[in-house]
Amino acid sequence: MKSKNLYKEQTIHHYKFRRKPNRSIGGDVGIYIFLGICSLMMLFPLFWAVCNSLKPLDEVLKNPPTILPKHPTTDNFSDLFVTLSQGWVPLSRYVWNTVFITAVGTFGHVIIASMAAYVLAKYRFPGGQLFFRVAVIALMFNGYVTGIPNYLILCKLHMVDTYWALILPAIGGSLGLFLMKQFMDGFPMSLVEAAKIDGASELLIFFKLVMPNVKPAWLTISIFSIQNLWNNAQIQYIYTESKKMLRYALDQVAALGVIARQGQQNAVIVLTMSVPIIFFIFSQSQIMETMATSGLKD
Repeated sequence: MKSKNLYKEQTIHHYKFRRKPNRSIGGDVGIYIFLGICSLMMLFPLFWAVCNSLKPLDEVLKNPPTILPKHPTTDNFSDLFVTLSQGWVPLSRYVWNTVFITAVGTFGHVIIASMAAYVLAKYRFPGGQLFFRVAVIALMFNGYVTGIPNYLILCKLHMVDTYWALILPAIGGSLGLFLMKQFMDGFPMSLVEAAKIDGASELLIFFKLVMPNVKPAWLTISIFSIQNLWNNAQIQYIYTESKKMLRYALDQVAALGVIARQGQQNAVIVLTMSVPIIFFIFSQSQIMETMATSGLKD
């Protein structure tokens, strides 16, 4: 569409003619050195976890510990899968529950938050600003504060011990609405009006024009949603063993506290953090763009 191409030209023009920072070469070198040290400090825990998961048991229990494994092995992961397969609920069931809840919850959160943000950012109606302020205030409360109200509401809706007990709260999260609304404030309303003149419907404008141009924003809330759902045990909402998630099964292995399973516990840590990290690696450029522009307006 012409409107989509016009928006891309405006974005290129903005980044092409923005001011360059007035810094010396020495200042740039100092900044890069400082950022390099900070990045190493943040990457070291991940590197340490991966190395520990590849160590045999004698190296895991060695004192003082070593960073790199002398005899790397994948026995910890194979032993973990054997331990999980010995339960009466197969490992594939835990994996299916986790993938289904994560996929549906993330998709629903992205669509609902994007639609609500689009209306709040581009249309004026009574109570719109009040609704957005309430959503911002909701960011102050974590899951421990809202746990009991959520449980009571889900009981009234007869959703306890169902997949919806985890999917529905994830869809209604306020963080995605906040990020999408701040990002869509910078989307030109003139492009929406031009598309309407061309005869496009509201749904066509939203899915064909708006969503492709706010891709960095919905990729950002996708990684947040995946991280929350993939690592969500929430055993207080689901009682049936066959409906529980992979994180719950992994936590049961890690909670045994047996010395012989220290290597399996290290493998649990790597598996728990692997999926969010992999998704972040493939979408990090878009996420950084969202964080840089979420508070800016035209």
